[in-house]
Amino acid sequence: MDQVSAGNAERQGALTKGEVLPRPSSGQSEGFKPGRSVLNSLLSGALAGAVAKTAVAPLDRTKIIFQVSSNRFSAKEAYKLIYRTYLKDGFFSLWRGNSATMVRVIPYAAIQFCAHEQYKRILGQYYGFQGKALPPVPRLLAGSLAGTTAAMITYPLDMVRARMAVTPKEMYSNILHVFVRISRDEGLQTLYRGFTPTILGVIPYAGLSFFTYETLKKLHAEHTGRSQPFSYERLAFGACAGLIGQSASYPLDVVRRRMQTAGVTGHTYGSISGTMREIVREEGVIRGLYKGLSMNWVKGPIAVGISFMTFDLMQILLRKLQQWRYSAR
Repeated sequence: MDQVSAGNAERQGALTKGEVLPRPSSGQSEGFKPGRSVLNSLLSGALAGAVAKTAVAPLDRTKIIFQVSSNRFSAKEAYKLIYRTYLKDGFFSLWRGNSATMVRVIPYAAIQFCAHEQYKRILGQYYGFQGKALPPVPRLLAGSLAGTTAAMITYPLDMVRARMAVTPKEMYSNILHVFVRISRDEGLQTLYRGFTPTILGVIPYAGLSFFTYETLKKLHAEHTGRSQPFSYERLAFGACAGLIGQSASYPLDVVRRRMQTAGVTGHTYGSISGTMREIVREEGVIRGLYKGLSMNWVKGPIAVGISFMTFDLMQILLRKLQQWRYSAR
């Protein structure tokens, strides 16, 4: 994500104003080969996803519980649910399902951020913007393609995570148990239930999230003259990106959760349109399709902001370490 800033931002890694890393000389170029860049993106993305999701796990679990039920959502009811869970099962029960989240989020975030870097490079070569900020349409396309790639590869893990979040711990003892029971009782195809609304939701969500973050960084560089934002600015840019991306795709997120958890909630959802009609008929448009959105406006920007900031700072740190290694030779 550090490649967004205008012109020479592709290889600069400044943590503070005026601190700019030099481009590698020809003798150092070995450390900056594409394979190393991909590995850096994977590691940075994995850490970014893990830190962000763990930070908001209790809110995320609460949101999913409301999404898959017909109970009316409010901030007061969400607080009551969190408090009741804490009293009944203890503090760490608020992170129930987070192990499944990590199993999914670490590869998902690693693939998404890495794919985004690669799509930016490919589109930059195609449009003649290599090493510079992409034009708006390719910028949006790179984010959508990255999200779609990650979602397609890791979808069954998302299904497992949703099941663990809405069921008592007695039902599923661990992640492997979820896979075994779903495959045995409901069929392997169930692991991909809700896949279509997931992809349809990921396209605007990932596209707008990456687009907003990259655009804000580009505007920041143009108006301040600093090629790299400070950490708190990255966090703010990421929060704006998360707010816009999640708001645009939220109804499909509700549909996805309903379809994923149908086997344990007593509902049968056969299609996206059918699921939407049933939700609207029983709960209304706002209270149904946008249930929990206000909580997403709290947790979403925090999670996305932390994720983008962590990725950027990890990229900067890894590049600095590589610069130090090759200058020490």
